[in-house]
Amino acid sequence: MTYEQDHHSTHISQKFNDELEQIRTHLLTMGGAVERQVNDAVEALIEGDTELAEQARKNEKAINDMELMIDEQCTLIIARRQPAAGDLRLIISVSRAVNDLERIGDESNRICRHAIELAEQGGKIHGYQEVRHIGNLVRDMLKDCLTAFARSDAELAYKVAKQDKEVDQEYRSAMRSLMTYMMEDPRAISSVMNVIWVLRSLERIGDHSRNMAEHLIYLVSGTDVRHSSLKEIRKTVKGTE
Repeated sequence: MTYEQDHHSTHISQKFNDELEQIRTHLLTMGGAVERQVNDAVEALIEGDTELAEQARKNEKAINDMELMIDEQCTLIIARRQPAAGDLRLIISVSRAVNDLERIGDESNRICRHAIELAEQGGKIHGYQEVRHIGNLVRDMLKDCLTAFARSDAELAYKVAKQDKEVDQEYRSAMRSLMTYMMEDPRAISSVMNVIWVLRSLERIGDHSRNMAEHLIYLVSGTDVRHSSLKEIRKTVKGTE
């Protein structure tokens, strides 16, 4: 039985329904905050805006607090309600997704730190084109992932999982280009290393977005697709249609 088939089941307590809807709402609220942090981190780096970078870093505590709050809600619901089937999958999926969101926040914080260092170094920095390109890819992944959770859209979640492969390819290409550049101009090593760490954080944001997509597919289909190939994930998603 898919989540769409059983998630409207009638519970003895309307309060239980409200609690389940609340954790989903809180997940999306946290997702919105993390999405803004990623956007601000990338823009701060490209524009050399240290003030924006510092502001984005200050949001870290709020994101961490939201993670703890949602985790506590999930734990209490399991303890009090002993949920089963789709209800339990919702709680598990939300709990896992919240963990990935918190880690995306951590990576955004790292990008902000490197943005500040690069701005202080000044001068023309090599690799910003790659940052903008990969940054746009992972921002789209995160946005689509949150939309998939809001709509219980397994097809959109599959699209996110598929995009992660493109991010990995672009990341490897950027690494080759930047390594070559550093060998040609050793004076640029310090600044380019900062860019490399930024690209690494962006690649990890893509990985965490794919993880979230897999959690949503598990919620909708009841099949755990972690560590599955894209072909296997596609087969699972088709089974939910």
